[in-house]
Amino acid sequence: MTPDSELLLLYARTQSEDAFAELVRRHVNLVYSVVLRRLNGDAHLAQDAAQTVFTDLARKASSLSRRTTLTGWLYTSAHFASAEIVRKESRRRGREEKFMRQPDSQTATDPAWQELRPVLDEVMLQLKETDREAILLRYFENRPLAEVGAKLGLRDNAARMRVERALEKLRALLAKRGIATTSALVATISANAVQVAPTAMAAALAATSITAAGTGTFTLLSIMNATKLKLGLSTLVIALATTALVTQHQAQNRLRAENQSWRRQAAQLQADNETLSNRLAMAHDSSSAPNRQLKELLRLRAQVGLLRQKTNELGRLKQNHLRRTADDSQASEETTPAEEQQRQSSTAKMGDARLLVLGELIYADQNQGQLSTNFAQFSSYLTNADQTLTGTNHFELTYTGSISGLTNPASVIMVRESQAWPTLNGNWANTYGFMDGHAEVHVQASDNFDAFEQQHSNPPPPDQ
Repeated sequence: MTPDSELLLLYARTQSEDAFAELVRRHVNLVYSVVLRRLNGDAHLAQDAAQTVFTDLARKASSLSRRTTLTGWLYTSAHFASAEIVRKESRRRGREEKFMRQPDSQTATDPAWQELRPVLDEVMLQLKETDREAILLRYFENRPLAEVGAKLGLRDNAARMRVERALEKLRALLAKRGIATTSALVATISANAVQVAPTAMAAALAATSITAAGTGTFTLLSIMNATKLKLGLSTLVIALATTALVTQHQAQNRLRAENQSWRRQAAQLQADNETLSNRLAMAHDSSSAPNRQLKELLRLRAQVGLLRQKTNELGRLKQNHLRRTADDSQASEETTPAEEQQRQSSTAKMGDARLLVLGELIYADQNQGQLSTNFAQFSSYLTNADQTLTGTNHFELTYTGSISGLTNPASVIMVRESQAWPTLNGNWANTYGFMDGHAEVHVQASDNFDAFEQQHSNPPPPDQ
């Protein structure tokens, strides 16, 4: 059987419709099953999400052809596409809670699967990409170990060990969710995780994905035949015009959301500046502060100046963004729903990191330059803050002790996200908050960030 990578490369080079149709046929059951679970059994929305996944596959065929297997990428992309549809549907209907909690229409009589199904995809996404790929190939697609090893570039015994280790990690994650797994876990996943997609869906998805990606040679007549639509030419013209108007409206909504995001970030940064300035001024007025503490306060005041410079720079960037709104309208249409969701998630993670660093600096200001050892110690300083944590991200402290002797706070990590996460282009990312108050998302090819963290660490001096 021709490998996925060769079929994708053939399509990227020659726009072979047969090659792409074969790829869709191979993976449509996995993609459709994932999006159907994430969308509570809504078959119409699931087909829309699957369409988004395979359209992205066609658009990114050249870069994705370097992957030895597409299973992991398709699984992650299906998660992002369905999450974006949930967000849009919830906002459109104006009753998010009802949409998210409506019962699943999928038929499942296995009690073990009924308990496992709501959390399976969430814990799968917490695994490393290599572990997730092994479980998907072995238990979702039910491939023999020899084929799993061939796709992962491993010998049979190494492939067996990889699958077993990944399964143990999955059991541990499920246990944290309160789900006690048994020896029947493998059988439950194999029997229920992937179901057969509706008849003719693969052909319809292949045809419309190539056309939506703008690389195929399908005519309107071939699309009508592939999807078995019996529409008149006039109806198609009206549909195409309506689609163009809807696309334009969606682009305008995205631009409006970006403008609001700029305003919120500017307001948050201004609040950070004012809070630090007020607390530092109060501490500076105390005549009993020792010389060492005064030096630290002066250094913190300099950091406040840097934050104000960042506020001014953010204002200039905002103005530039507003001037480019008309030009960005066309560019924003090229952003996929999954990419937009990833951008919003990264912004939220950096906001949480900045707020945690602010809490630490306020705590140190009130405790003679000593940092806290856990988040609970300074949580009270954030109670009356204008901004709050989103509650969706998990961070841990990497720098404790005294802030005296710290010479380059802009390069020293104070907090980090507890677990790295995969990006849409196959890389890995993690969020960090630095001692000077700024935050950033670091992206690299490997999921091991030890080298980057070591480069930006500064062991604290012994307590005085």
